Amino acid sequence: MHGPLFYSKILLFGEYGIIKDSKGLSIPYNFYNGALKIDEHHTVHTFKSNDNLRRFADYLTELQEKQPNLVTFDLERMKQDVADGLYFDSSIPQGYGVGSSGALVAAIYDRYANNKITILENLTREKLLSLKGIFAEMESFFHGKSSGLDPLNSYLSLPILINSKDNIEPAGIPSQTENGKGAVFLLDSGIIGETAPMVQIFMEKMKQEGFRNMLKTQFVKHTDACVEDFLQGDVKSLFGNIKHLSKVVLDHFKPMIPEEFHALWKKGIESNAYYLKLCGSGGGGYMLGFTQDIEQAREALKGHKLEVVYNF
Repeated sequence: MHGPLFYSKILLFGEYGIIKDSKGLSIPYNFYNGALKIDEHHTVHTFKSNDNLRRFADYLTELQEKQPNLVTFDLERMKQDVADGLYFDSSIPQGYGVGSSGALVAAIYDRYANNKITILENLTREKLLSLKGIFAEMESFFHGKSSGLDPLNSYLSLPILINSKDNIEPAGIPSQTENGKGAVFLLDSGIIGETAPMVQIFMEKMKQEGFRNMLKTQFVKHTDACVEDFLQGDVKSLFGNIKHLSKVVLDHFKPMIPEEFHALWKKGIESNAYYLKLCGSGGGGYMLGFTQDIEQAREALKGHKLEVVYNF
């Protein structure tokens, strides 16, 4: 058995903001993927994943008892597969903000859910929200509260535009230019980021009126503008807004940026060679970079690993 591939994702805009109803835009990232497989020899390298899936099957059993109207699974089959050595064979790095648990959730839903909503049917907003709700409950097993967006992205393999919590739609993003000098890239921090503690810090900050105010008037405002600019292909305006966003994050989200990257972050803003922003919850993993000249950015970030994900 070798299940279909499910891809990682990148939330280009909207991290933290979507908690406060900002817009968001996430795109599939085909460089990393994962698939369900069976290892009947139960070898050491698949054991951890297999054990995880055994616990996940127990969690899904509880979930469908609690919310039978939400989703049900063919749990007999899943438990049999787990006993036979089911594991998730994935190249998606964990704790890097590119949706490792999302791809797994999508794969499990695809293989074991009853009456599943398929990607081939006409995807109405209701169906998208219903999928997102199912995925949010499933993914909660991995890191507490989940929005369900990562698995949705992975399952549909389409860019998704988040207008607000209850309004999401597949998005057409401008096609990439082959030899464009502008690029979106991933910058590897070399540190694994834990989502839960970062979200915890954010929630603590949300208790301060000044922070909430900043979020609304600056962070969400620039995030929304970035999403609009990106979808319309207005590169000039986009870079102005990304620069603002990068500054706001440096000023107000310091704990989410690994210490050794504070100076690099600032250097980008001051030199305009590139602008950095968080990719996912931060604290490690990847950071996202935007540049109008990828060669200039490579030069300025010598000694760091850059992976281009999109060309302007």
